[in-house]
Amino acid sequence: MKRLAAVLMTAFTLIAVRCDAETIRLAVQKTGTFAWELAVIRAHGLDTQANLSIELLELASPEAGKIALRAGSADIIVSDWLWVSRERSLGSQLVFYPYSSAVGAVMVPNASPIQTLADLKGHTLAVAGGPIDKSWLLLQAALKQDGTDLKTESSIVYGAPPLLTAKALSGETDATLNYWNFCAALEAKGFRRLAGIEDILPKLGAKGPTAMIGYVFDEAWGNAHADLLARFIATTRKAKEILSSSDAEWDRIQSLTGATDAATLHAYRDRYRQGIPRRPIAEEEEDARVLYRVLAKIGGRDLVGPAPQLDPGTFYRTIPGE
Repeated sequence: MKRLAAVLMTAFTLIAVRCDAETIRLAVQKTGTFAWELAVIRAHGLDTQANLSIELLELASPEAGKIALRAGSADIIVSDWLWVSRERSLGSQLVFYPYSSAVGAVMVPNASPIQTLADLKGHTLAVAGGPIDKSWLLLQAALKQDGTDLKTESSIVYGAPPLLTAKALSGETDATLNYWNFCAALEAKGFRRLAGIEDILPKLGAKGPTAMIGYVFDEAWGNAHADLLARFIATTRKAKEILSSSDAEWDRIQSLTGATDAATLHAYRDRYRQGIPRRPIAEEEEDARVLYRVLAKIGGRDLVGPAPQLDPGTFYRTIPGE
């Protein structure tokens, strides 16, 4: 009888914990990397351990996430500090917390005669994201320091990342500046990484790998739910560490990544691991401030709006230990 009572008490305790779990609503792209982390979180029960219920709203594009956040349909989205600072200058009190420093790269076929970024002159360069894409603007800024104006000295083709990947594989372009996961897929197909955007950031004044994207949320919501937010961040860090240290975990989530072969999966794994933020928030913010000035100068008001400097409240800095 005592044993039955103990079992029932344990069951009631588990039910109570589950019912008391606080919900956090996250809007992310359906094909985004957070789906990988969420699978790890759930497989290892990290959400239960943190008394969290993560409600996922899957969206087709980053813009849809911004709309969901503004409409109150999501607590957190994944976006960049550039957009957060612009929104703050327009009156929205959003804040940013680093999620990943994984950025794009310039990829060329392995047998390409192009050996340096300067060699891109006179060639066709495909650029993902459009004329004011951050990686494209940073690449232009770095080469302008050496007297090269890629925008006028190369043939530039803009397009969606999957389309440009297909064009690269079919040989329709000489080089491709694409997002990190598409670059990883090209690496697995034998393409050569001419230069990663992270490689040129020191040339522009950054002192380390800079997290370009992060969790974005309303500042008032973050302050009102500080404990919930801290538990969420701690949970995602644990998932990142598992993905950082366990190759077997990548085999388990392979279907979520879309990788159809081991080479592609390993490329995703290695680039993801390189993008895990490990620097103090103050260092991240300082480098973001430097790069923001570069982007504002070359991208103008179309990119940054009325603010030539990173808004001082852009980075959320009240996570314990930061």
